[in-house]
Amino acid sequence: MTKLTGLMAIAALLSTTAVASSETLRWARAGDALTLDPHAQNEGPTHTIRHQMYEPLLVRDTTGAFEPALATEWAPSASDPNVWVFQLRQGVTFHGGETFTAEDVVFSFERAKQENSDMKELIGSITEIRAVGDYTIEMVTDGPNPILPSNLTNLFIMDKGWAEANNTVNVQDFEGGEITYATTNANGTGPYVLTSREPDVRTVMTRNEAYWGRDQFPMEVSEIIYTPIQNAATRVAALLSGEVNFLQDMPVQDLVRVNDAEGLTVKKAPQNRVIFFGMNQGADDIEADNIEGANPLADVRVRKAMSMAINRDAIQTVVMRGQSEPAGMIAPPFVNGWTAEMDAESSTNVEMARSLLAEAGYADGFSIRLDCPNDRYINDEAICQAAVGMLGQIGVTVNLDAKPKAQHFPLITEGKTDFYMLGWGVPTYDSEYIFNFLVHGRESDIGTWNGTGFDNDEIDAKIESLSSNTDLGARNADIAAIWRVVQDEVLYIPVHHQVLNWGMAEGVGIDVDGEDQPKVKYFTMN
Repeated sequence: MTKLTGLMAIAALLSTTAVASSETLRWARAGDALTLDPHAQNEGPTHTIRHQMYEPLLVRDTTGAFEPALATEWAPSASDPNVWVFQLRQGVTFHGGETFTAEDVVFSFERAKQENSDMKELIGSITEIRAVGDYTIEMVTDGPNPILPSNLTNLFIMDKGWAEANNTVNVQDFEGGEITYATTNANGTGPYVLTSREPDVRTVMTRNEAYWGRDQFPMEVSEIIYTPIQNAATRVAALLSGEVNFLQDMPVQDLVRVNDAEGLTVKKAPQNRVIFFGMNQGADDIEADNIEGANPLADVRVRKAMSMAINRDAIQTVVMRGQSEPAGMIAPPFVNGWTAEMDAESSTNVEMARSLLAEAGYADGFSIRLDCPNDRYINDEAICQAAVGMLGQIGVTVNLDAKPKAQHFPLITEGKTDFYMLGWGVPTYDSEYIFNFLVHGRESDIGTWNGTGFDNDEIDAKIESLSSNTDLGARNADIAAIWRVVQDEVLYIPVHHQVLNWGMAEGVGIDVDGEDQPKVKYFTMN
């Protein structure tokens, strides 16, 4: 598709909104939500769309502080340290008119623990959830869990009756290609109601006039028209022409042009997300290389060499136009367990990298396929292209295979890639979240995004203990010890911490959220 053709296509999609009132938010970004099923995928843009329609028990505001949502109060039980008690908001209705009660919370949490759920790692420490009356919930954990509320900010609540009536009691098998009623329909308690949904084309939502927070939040947007636009030039052209008035995933090469355009502004903030490469070190042999009967990635010297080949400063300067911070660990600075010392450990040294490859028996190098998304992270494919050239300098020939995130992510979760790009945000602000998904050995309910094949029983035990360790000093020592292993074994190749840039019409009022999850109920429209 040419730039002109793409722009004409977007204009056609949005032609009905060209004369829309100032209360219409015409929102675009590179990719769409993968699904509307509340528990099927733990992915940022997917959560972002669902946050407009569904709600969790609590959320974080733009400063990272907790804010009540469907729960108004929460605290450990005074009589049992293994129990958290949540008082639920009364007088709340779902979009279909159903009354929100504790029964819906119990149902949603039990659903989120199912095998196909991508949210189960977050609530793995919960052994029982029970209703104590219509508006009180008790969550029983396997030992005291001091940070349980941090895991709940993206765990959305469904109406039990609606799910039963529409045959969506079970979580969608996203990786298996299943489509259910909950995939393209929604019935939440949130500030916006789904009007229409065309995946990868357009999603329309209208203001929920019966929303419990109607008078607590600005709620100035009466209609949301969300349009995924993968092509960067077309995306910016839509903003410049006025077809779009709010744009995430701003291309870094267009920041100055957009900020200088009359009636437009760009706002920026550090993001709670790291971009990195994963390597399959666990297999005896891998398919995507040219080495028969061996796996070069199983040798830590090879992984160190590949990390040393990546010039993060060059990626920051040339690819990201300064809109990133080079990373040496796969935790953002926001997160408990991050240290400046570890984040400075990655360095570029092409000569040493070549020597390490030779020591490992690969003086002539090898070839391998790199799987990369092209519609998820800022300049994702361009970063991968830069990495291809950098790895070529040490004799590692990389064949790049870039595809949309809907096809890319299952390669990781299903163990079908040996070398891949991934980005990770940490909504809990704690390293346990990273370890549960990316470091623990892969099992049915934990380690589900760990495509490295790393599996260490001692480390797994330390990770599992974090959820019930109330001695924060000892807990932080365990976190540091786990990070030391992650760093020394080069489980991943960190690239950079993302910087967010949101482009918008001057009449659109919102601060950049470090989670990259704008919640439209906070928007003002002038």
